[in-house]
Amino acid sequence: MSVDLVGFLGVVLVAYVVPGPDFVVVLRSAAEHPAMGRAAALGAQSGLCVHMLAAAVGLSLIAARSPVVYDAIKLLGAAYLVYLGVRAVLTARRTARRAAHERRAGRPADGDPGTPGVPAAPEDGPGRNRLRSGFTQGFLTNVLNPKAALFFLSILPQFVHGGGSAARQIFFLGTLDVLIGVAYWFALVAVAARLRALLIRPKIRRRWELATGWLFIAIGIGVAAAA
Repeated sequence: MSVDLVGFLGVVLVAYVVPGPDFVVVLRSAAEHPAMGRAAALGAQSGLCVHMLAAAVGLSLIAARSPVVYDAIKLLGAAYLVYLGVRAVLTARRTARRAAHERRAGRPADGDPGTPGVPAAPEDGPGRNRLRSGFTQGFLTNVLNPKAALFFLSILPQFVHGGGSAARQIFFLGTLDVLIGVAYWFALVAVAARLRALLIRPKIRRRWELATGWLFIAIGIGVAAAA
């Protein structure tokens, strides 16, 4: 098996450095709890595995050549991003109203139910439901992203050489891409964990939710408009 590893690694590193929807999902989840951020990262890379396997067996080629299938995947991904954004914006507004009510009642608004005002004990973590939520968000964000499918379809073959099974080489490069992504996301989560004490402050938390929520909505609308 002969592949152009140097060129491929350069393209992959650039692709990960440029932020996309999965970047926002992982970062938001890491702000909740580092374990949730890692779950989102694993979910995002699991979504890439679906595209990798599809590319290896030629399903992505079918999707790329069918405008109907491509646009359907694109619109599903856009709708999911808008859903995540609306949910984040509504959560921020609800916590803002709750904080205002507590101030009027003379109670300190030092935390909000449902947000990690006090970090959970290390042995408990963020809870199975929130871990599952982080993984699901990461997975759906990438599995419904047609650009990820087109990456494996159009970029990977450029680094595949003759003399061997193309499907096997694509599978090898795709696996390498996924592993690099896991290392990158885990490093990002570690950085976010350092900032978590800042991000869990109620006022900053609400601003963070609003900013990332509107960013999700903008990305989703942009994806839908391009469909």
